[in-house]
Amino acid sequence: MTNGQFSLMMALNRPEPPPMGPVAHLLAMDRTTLTAALKPLERRGWVSIETDPKDRRGKRLRLTADGAAVLSAAVPIWRETHAAVESELSSGDPDGLRRDLLEIGR
Repeated sequence: MTNGQFSLMMALNRPEPPPMGPVAHLLAMDRTTLTAALKPLERRGWVSIETDPKDRRGKRLRLTADGAAVLSAAVPIWRETHAAVESELSSGDPDGLRRDLLEIGR
């Protein structure tokens, strides 16, 4: 699983399957890019793309049981990795770095 796939799966880890539009917005990508990012996850059986029952033109994205299991196994690795990176920051201020990076990204 790539970092991008992890982020996408975390965005889908909700009680109700979200529509594509809000997920694309949350991840700062267009719907075409989101669709391309979903394909490998769908092939692995980690995500299902369903017709929105309220709007047949829309799609909702569901994390499957297998996807939830893979994500659950990945979260501790993500936490360990982030803790290691934060401990290596020379400034000792990971929150300050995050603020600075967000500012640069604007």
